[in-house]
Amino acid sequence: MMPLWKVDQAAPLGTAFDPGSRHDVIVVGAGLTGLSTAVMLTRAGLDVAVLESGSIAELASGGNTGKLSLLQGAQLATIRRHHSASLVQAYVDANRAGMQWLLGFADSAAVSYTMRTDHTYAQSPDGMESVRDQHAAAREAGLPTRLLTPHELSTPFPVAGAVALAEQVTIDPVAVADALAAEFVRGGGTLHTGVRVTGAHARNDPRVETTAGPMFAEHIVLATGTPILDRGLYFSKVAGLRSSCVSFRVSGGVPQGTFLSADGPTRSIRPVSDADGPAGTAQLVVGGNGHPVGRSDGETAAIDDLVAWTRLHFPDAEETHRWSAQDYQSHNLIPFVGALPRGLGRIRFATGYAKWGLSNAPAAALRLTEEIIGTKLRDRPSWMIRIGTRLTVPADLARGAVEGTKVAAAATKGWVDAETRPTPVPRPAEGEGVVANRGGRPVGVSTVDGVTRAVSAVCPHMGGVLDWNDAECTWDCPLHASRFRADGTRIEGPALEDLRSLPRTIEP
Repeated sequence: MMPLWKVDQAAPLGTAFDPGSRHDVIVVGAGLTGLSTAVMLTRAGLDVAVLESGSIAELASGGNTGKLSLLQGAQLATIRRHHSASLVQAYVDANRAGMQWLLGFADSAAVSYTMRTDHTYAQSPDGMESVRDQHAAAREAGLPTRLLTPHELSTPFPVAGAVALAEQVTIDPVAVADALAAEFVRGGGTLHTGVRVTGAHARNDPRVETTAGPMFAEHIVLATGTPILDRGLYFSKVAGLRSSCVSFRVSGGVPQGTFLSADGPTRSIRPVSDADGPAGTAQLVVGGNGHPVGRSDGETAAIDDLVAWTRLHFPDAEETHRWSAQDYQSHNLIPFVGALPRGLGRIRFATGYAKWGLSNAPAAALRLTEEIIGTKLRDRPSWMIRIGTRLTVPADLARGAVEGTKVAAAATKGWVDAETRPTPVPRPAEGEGVVANRGGRPVGVSTVDGVTRAVSAVCPHMGGVLDWNDAECTWDCPLHASRFRADGTRIEGPALEDLRSLPRTIEP
């Protein structure tokens, strides 16, 4: 599954890894957070190295919809429901700062984009309360939103009403990431791709461990979606969410604004032009049908549903690409950014963007940069201080408890289900996988590209039994969102090890 933005991608290449080298800062992850942080620190005169296990914008950044908005669906209303107006204001100010930084960078790097009106809309009258709540929260935070009636919108899909915010942006997220990497390398930064980090240490010569050897630095930034270290138990303070996108060629007209539904099933609509996407490739991106990682009734069915919905309202739509991406939402709804516990102030991280990385990522980078270069608190923007000193409230604990209950239920269900299916099993059809039981241990058997493989179906992080993702042919963990390829190779999440390969156990 290839995102639209990665068509004919020519990302900057990294240099050969030099084990034992030393830098001022090591950034782990070459997505928007890692690259923005690296560029800011390099501009400040620091010696920075970026380590990436894959390529530029390998995961969430490369699968982004390319919508850069301060409206953000129902996000502001959701935060306001559980937190003070001042925290919502700080969140909006942080995202505004991130948005301004990213657009300033895009202008300097000649990355084009399109200004559009963004809409949070109701698909039926039942969704209008959420729309009005979002309007109220946005206005309270100083955003000049407007309520619109269906007659003012004239969309080809059902709309009962919407809240709109003008002068928001659509942009090619991979083009931005590539431009960030290019400036970073030109500015003297060191970029290593294809190098997996397996650990980080703050004591006794701070360093990261990789599959190719150690690298040393005074400061380490984990820009890895969710921290790859368990300090602070952040894997249990965020929920891994996966959603899908499909791009289309459309000969007729498409809406010129962007849209995100406030009621379910989620529908995200984003036009594509030559200025904010690969030239001539597609005119429309439709996303939605998100779900917790590893807890879906069928990923392919969810994507096919997006295609059916699009063809119902855009009858001439021709599918060009389909893909999925993963992000994390914190239980208190605000991103976690800053020093990792027991990291001696040397290891920092960022997570919990709730699918709004184009503004939250550079906002996190701004804060991480201020902390690393040692800017005094009184000289930092007020939003950094307000977000950094927020308190956990009962609603945060309640959401965490609910998610913890779901995790426990998923853990139990996985083991019980595996016990009901002893090996050997019939050979799975192409693109299918099944979890079975061998000697009391779950084993995952799949067939991909004509090759049938067996791997341990137990996540090496916390022992969750993995679930087969039939759209991407991966093993996904329903506990804390680690993911693995069919051959067991780790893709993302808090797990650091690959799955063990096992002898195939299939019926003759």
